[in-house]
This record gives sequence, structure tokens and C-alpha cells, in this order.
Amino acid sequence: MFIDRARIYIKSGKGGNGAVTFRREPFVPEGGPDGGDGGKGGDVIFQVDRNLRTLMDFKYKKKYKAEDGQGGMKKKCYGRKGEDLIIKVPAGTMVIDEETGLLMKDLTEHGDSFVAAKGGKGGKGNFHFKNSVRQAPNFAEAGGEAVERAVILELKLIADVGLVGFPNVGKSTLLSVCTSAKPKIANYHFTTIAPNLGVVSVHDTSFVMADIAGIIEGASQGAGMGFQFLKHIERTKVIIHIVDVSGSEGRDPKDDFDKINDELAKYSDRLIRKPMIVAANKIDMIEADGPEYTEFREYVESKGYKVFPMSAPINLGVKEVIDEAALLLERAEEEPVNEEPELFDFDRDDEDPDYRKIYAAIDENGDYVLSGKQLKKIFNSTNFNDMGSLRYLYKYIESRGAIKQLLRMGMKEGDTVRIEDFEFEYIDEF
Repeated sequence: MFIDRARIYIKSGKGGNGAVTFRREPFVPEGGPDGGDGGKGGDVIFQVDRNLRTLMDFKYKKKYKAEDGQGGMKKKCYGRKGEDLIIKVPAGTMVIDEETGLLMKDLTEHGDSFVAAKGGKGGKGNFHFKNSVRQAPNFAEAGGEAVERAVILELKLIADVGLVGFPNVGKSTLLSVCTSAKPKIANYHFTTIAPNLGVVSVHDTSFVMADIAGIIEGASQGAGMGFQFLKHIERTKVIIHIVDVSGSEGRDPKDDFDKINDELAKYSDRLIRKPMIVAANKIDMIEADGPEYTEFREYVESKGYKVFPMSAPINLGVKEVIDEAALLLERAEEEPVNEEPELFDFDRDDEDPDYRKIYAAIDENGDYVLSGKQLKKIFNSTNFNDMGSLRYLYKYIESRGAIKQLLRMGMKEGDTVRIEDFEFEYIDEF
């Protein structure tokens, strides 16, 4: 089964908490704090594997989580780093952040990889919080939070030349004649239900050709195979548009040509701008110099495209089509690609400008609520049985201007203030 789109949930590892320990050794008076730092959480990494062809694995497994970092230990020993989670994907996979819809990475070559979710940093042990006033800190820093997000994996085949056209016009036959690929060929519509690839050798070079499943009118809006397969044409550099010039299915070849081009243009104006060859297939079923072919050729050439008469089953005119495709491909590869999609901003994970902000609000019960990313981390590090740890939390809240903000909102002595699930009563002096 060819699976080319999947939605999965990824979560990096949480950073290990710093340790709260003290030296307890004979003949070492006043040993002091020696709690070690926690280990960093594991990253979630996407990596290309050339042995994969589809996104089938993601049809059954939807959640992926890296290992958490280990907590710090005594004697200033660091916790073990969480193991990274490497997710293997086929070449041509685009990783898209579901929330923003922005591209995170386009993985096209074997071995390409990137970190999609960084693990949380390890928390500092209590020996970091010792100073001239606080000789025995009974608290440590909590590990950094894990990064979690839903991502869309979208596979777009990597091919140089794409074959397009209505069903049963001869795309699979041309691929089988030019390459060693063995696509299914039969005299009925939609024999191709998944794109097929083959390597075409021509002169002293070669290129990859893709047989895209038959497109029908309305495909750009999802009809038939819809944009499920239209997207696979986006990576190709040259398009061979195959038309049944004999009209064997009772359709007008000129109308077929216009309808397919119209669907390409509706899906993306980039597609219709690609170099295109028009192969007038099944020419052996009509007179090559007859009015049907002549009328079709003149109509297509008036729109700026070259037309090549061809009969793929008997290998008539195939060489001319392939030679032209190779020539256009060579020219296309020399032209610089200027279009760059808007990319996902990974700096927001590392350099969040709002990370240290504290937000104040009043809930439906009239209680005052404080929230913030750094505040949450310090709150999770607080030892509520230790006055020094509580004082550290309060000084952070005060230094960020949160107390003044609450007072401006009308807070008075005796009012309830909540942080996460912890409530305390405000008094003028701590």
C-alpha cells in the first residue's frame, strides 16, 4: 500500500531534575551541598533512510517519545542524558508543523536529518544555589520541559520527469518501454493507483521518470485521485503530457489537453510553468498526416508547446520524446530555483522572548492567578517545606514585577494567589 501522508505526535524527553544532596562523609566537617545536575532529555530526530519508499509505518504508530533525562545524583554526579529518538522516513518527506502549517524540513537525500523537538535541559543541582547567605540550599532546579507537537509527514516523489494525462492514455506503457519498471498495464481506467518510478538511460546520462496516476477533471478540488497525486508532480522539472490523439475513448484530444492543463494550473501555477512536452500517443490508430492529428498539433503548437507523435506499445516516436525530455531537463537544471517556502521558526523553542514573562489574571472565583514558562519551572523546583526555597520563589515573582501587577489589578492583603495548583494568601511582607 502506498501511503504518502501521515499525522503523528512527537514529544522530546524532559530534562532530569537537579539533585538535593549534602556531603555526609567522616572527617569532612560542613561538607555542604553536592547535588548534581540532571541529564538533558532526548531529542526527536527525523532521518532519511533510502530503504523506505512510503509512510506505511506511520499508519499504525502515531505517538513517538524520546527518553527523559536522568535526575542528578550526590557527589555532584550528572544524570544520564536521555537517548535520542531517531524516526526514519523515505527520501522526499516534508515535515510540517500542524499548528502553524509551516515547513520544518524537506528531507530529500539519504542521511539528511534534523532535530524536530529538542529535549529539555537538565536542572541544576543544589550546589549551584549556595552563596554567602544561603549555605545549605534545600532545593534544586527542575529539569526543562519536553517539547511536544503534532506534525504532518507528506511524501512527494523525487523524479526529474513526470508523466501526466487522463487515465488509460499510455503513461504506464511509456514508462515500461523506457525503463525497467514493471507498472500494471491494462485496458481500463486507474490501473495505476500509486506512482511508479523508473530510470531512463539516454546517451551518456540518465534521469528518473515518474508515472503519476491518472488525473481527471476536478482533480485539483479532490476528484478522483485528486491532489493526492497532483502533489507528486511538484518536484519534477519537466512534464510529459500524454494525450490519446486517436480519441479512442470518445473524447476530443484538444479538450483532454486543455482540461489536464487547467487542473495543473488550478493546483499550482508552478506546475503549468514547468517545461512541458506533449506526446500525441496512439498515433498508429489514425493517419499520421490525417486531419485529426494535424488539427490537434496545430492547436497545441498555437499555445507554445511542441508536439511529438508517438505509439508507446510499438516504440514509435518514443526516442524523440525522451531526447526532448533530456534536453529540457538539462536546461531546467541550469536555471536557479528562486522560490523558497516560509520555514518554521525553530528559534522560538530556544529563544522564546516571553519565556521569563509572568502573566497575571483573575479567574472566575476572583482569585489571582500567575503563570509563565520560567515561573512554572521555578515553581516545580520549589521545596515548600524549606523557607529558603520559598523565599527564592517569592523573590523571582517580585523581581519580575508580578506583585506590583497584581496590586494594580486590585489585590489586597488576605486575597488568594494561585500558581499552578498551589494557593497561598497574600500578606504585605513575606
